[in-house]
Amino acid sequence: MKSKPPTRRHFLATAAAGAAYSLMPGAALGANNRVNLGLIGVGWRGGQHLKAFGALKDVNIIAVSDADSTRMDQAGDGVVKHQDFRRLLDMPEIDAVVVAAPNHWHCLATILACEAGKHVYTEKPVSHHIFEGRQMVNAARKYKRIVQAGTQQRSCPAVQNCAADIQAGKYGKVLWTHTSKLGSREPIGKVKAPMTIDPSIDYDLWAGPAPMGPVMRTQFHYDWHWQWNWGDGEMGNWAVHYVDDLRHLLGWDDVPGNVIAAGNRWWDDDGQTPNMHMALMEHRGVKCVIDIRNMRDYVRKNDKGGVYRGRRGGNFIMCENGYVAIKRGGGAAYDLHDNVIKEYKGDSGKDHQSNFVEAIRQDSNASLACEIEVGHQSTTMCHLANISYRVGHAASPEAAREAFKGHEDAVDTIEGIMAQIGPAVDFKKQPITVGPKLHYDKKTERFSGGHAKAANELVKLPGRGQFVVPDTI
Repeated sequence: MKSKPPTRRHFLATAAAGAAYSLMPGAALGANNRVNLGLIGVGWRGGQHLKAFGALKDVNIIAVSDADSTRMDQAGDGVVKHQDFRRLLDMPEIDAVVVAAPNHWHCLATILACEAGKHVYTEKPVSHHIFEGRQMVNAARKYKRIVQAGTQQRSCPAVQNCAADIQAGKYGKVLWTHTSKLGSREPIGKVKAPMTIDPSIDYDLWAGPAPMGPVMRTQFHYDWHWQWNWGDGEMGNWAVHYVDDLRHLLGWDDVPGNVIAAGNRWWDDDGQTPNMHMALMEHRGVKCVIDIRNMRDYVRKNDKGGVYRGRRGGNFIMCENGYVAIKRGGGAAYDLHDNVIKEYKGDSGKDHQSNFVEAIRQDSNASLACEIEVGHQSTTMCHLANISYRVGHAASPEAAREAFKGHEDAVDTIEGIMAQIGPAVDFKKQPITVGPKLHYDKKTERFSGGHAKAANELVKLPGRGQFVVPDTI
């Protein structure tokens, strides 16, 4: 049975589809074109938005909200504070909201804000599941709201200029790509019993659409990233930035229809998401590897993690006449002899927030650097990688190599992962997880063929109680 949409105050949802549009008739800002903002989620990233948006001319942050009441203190005096963000949405003077709550709240908070007549800047990954992203797009279309995805490198001139050159054929046909984020984190620890939730936290509200089970971790905030109920691992946390860059650089308006992934969490802690994770997809004749590593290099004894062709992250685009290596902040194009052809200097997308505000002032979403449909598609690629991994099985190193034998760079990536952590891991006791090759229908946003049943169970979050994203509006 399809869920029925309640009213906004009891949690609502979504609708249709479209492209660029102007706002609803009668939409107006305050005096002197001032934009009044509310912040939903005032943790580490929310604190950054507090400063960034607060520094913009004629932008006023007039209210903040967080399920942990103590986190609102950083907003200072003179700002309205609501632990329950629904009260913030009831404020008619607010024009737009910034959603920097945990991943599992991005969808429903965005939908409720759109229904309340607010524009939305939502943090990455825009959704916790594929279905949610589509419903966010539907809500933006239904209510004609401006919704910006927080992959800020869409506003970086380095990526914008490089994308124009690649798509113009400056370096010849694109042959294959490698997207990576190679770093190192520490284990999150292992507990024997659930943690006691601090009384400052409304845990029912914090959990929202996600399960409200016992919290099995030492740190309440942030480490939810590495547990599937609430987070999407490093694929959703960091990879989404460079995956979005990849789609931008190649001019894709959709996603691959296939994926195969591998990796594992080679730590004995309470985390569930892989700390070494790679995926292979093919789209429009281009094979793409996504390579995410979060462990130090035990061969080189390097605490900063692995390297790929001498680099620690970004996009490597191999073309007929050369290649591009570009990451946050900039990069360059090289000929086939490694000589620099052209440099691309950027600013990491420092104007992404102002791009959102200016779109509101223009009464149109046409100038948005990362409109919600774009953010949804980039996030979907990360979900594809996670889903293939989650429905995978234990495999030997030989079987892992065999699974990726159709693409040399993918085999090299598996080899690189095993070499990087080999001295610390017994692969017989802690084998590699290799996912099946999944086939994804971009129109229905569902999987088909082998393993489709298990994969489709991860496309949509069931929701909980009043916190459910309805199927229709």
